Amino acid sequence: MQTNRYMCPLTYITMSHETSNTRSEFQLIEWIKDQSQSRPEIQHGIGDDAAVLNVSPGSQVVTAVDVITEGVHFTAESDPFLIGRKALAINLSDIAAMGAKPVAAFVGIVLPKHRDRSYAEEIYRGLFELANQYNVTIAGGDTNSWDGGLVISVTVQGVVPKDQAVLRSGAKPGDWIFVTGSLGGSLPSGRHFTFEPKLKASRILFEHFRPTAMLDISDGIASDIRHIANQSNVGVILNASEIPIHEDVNQSLNHDQRLQHALCDGEDFELLLSVSPETGERLLSDGKRHGLKAMKIGECTKKKELVLSFGEKFISLPAGGWIHQTHS
Repeated sequence: MQTNRYMCPLTYITMSHETSNTRSEFQLIEWIKDQSQSRPEIQHGIGDDAAVLNVSPGSQVVTAVDVITEGVHFTAESDPFLIGRKALAINLSDIAAMGAKPVAAFVGIVLPKHRDRSYAEEIYRGLFELANQYNVTIAGGDTNSWDGGLVISVTVQGVVPKDQAVLRSGAKPGDWIFVTGSLGGSLPSGRHFTFEPKLKASRILFEHFRPTAMLDISDGIASDIRHIANQSNVGVILNASEIPIHEDVNQSLNHDQRLQHALCDGEDFELLLSVSPETGERLLSDGKRHGLKAMKIGECTKKKELVLSFGEKFISLPAGGWIHQTHS
C-alpha cells in the first residue's frame, strides 16, 4: 500500500496568560492527545511535528477549511462548548457535500488572553464530542493567544473513491433540484450551533441516488444555488410553493416574509443537490425507505436564468443570503 503524507503543524504554544495553577504546554498537548480517538488511516497523529495519514489505493483526499471568529459567527457570551462543536460541524458539512467520509481534523485556536484554561478545554470538549460521534480523529493543530477575540480554524480531511467526489459543476439542463431539510431561522433559534452535519444523508445519496452536483447551504439557497448554476453553466427554476420553511422562522410573519427567510437566512447546512430526472423519480419514491428526507424544489434549465416560480408567475430569484454579522 502506498502511503501519502499530509502534514499539519502540531506545536501548541504556551499561552501567555497561564498561571502556576494551569498545566504546562506539554500537559496541554497530552490532555488533547488523550481525548483523541484513533483511526487506521492515522499512522501518526498528535505528538510529532506533523501528522501522517494512510490513504488506500483508489481513494482521494478531500480537504475543507473554515474559520469562525468572535464578533462574526458568535459573541463573547456564546457557550464555548457549542463554539467548538460548530467549528467542526461546518467542516463536516462541507465533507458531506462532496460525498466523502471524514477521517481527520486539524484545529487552530487563537484564544483571547483574558480567557483561562477551562475555557479552552470547553472548546475542545465540543470539538471532541462531535469528532467522536462521527469517528473523526483530531490529528493535530496549533494553539496561541492574543489581545483580540476568539478565532478557530478547523481543517477536515476525508476520503472518497478516486474521481467520484460530488462537485458543484456536474448539473445538467433538466436535472431536478432537491434539498434535504427545512430552511430559515437557524440564527435566531441557535440551531446554527446544534445542527447535525448531513453525513448520513450524504452516504445514502452517494450510494443510491448519485447526485450530479451538490453543496451544503451555508449562505441561503438564494445565494448558494448560484454556485451550482454558475459552475454547471445552467439556469434554475425554484418553485416557491415547494421551498420547505423551517418552524424556527417567525410564525407571525406572512408567508412571503417567511419564504424570504427560508431563501436567505443561511447557516442551515442542509444539502442542496441536483439529480437526473430518472434518479429524481427514484429519490421521491424510495428515499424514505433508505432513511433519507429529500424534497424536490425545482429544476435546472438550458436558459441561464435564476427564476422563482409562483404557479404561472415567474420572477427573478432575489439576490440574497447571509451577511456575516454577530450571532449569540
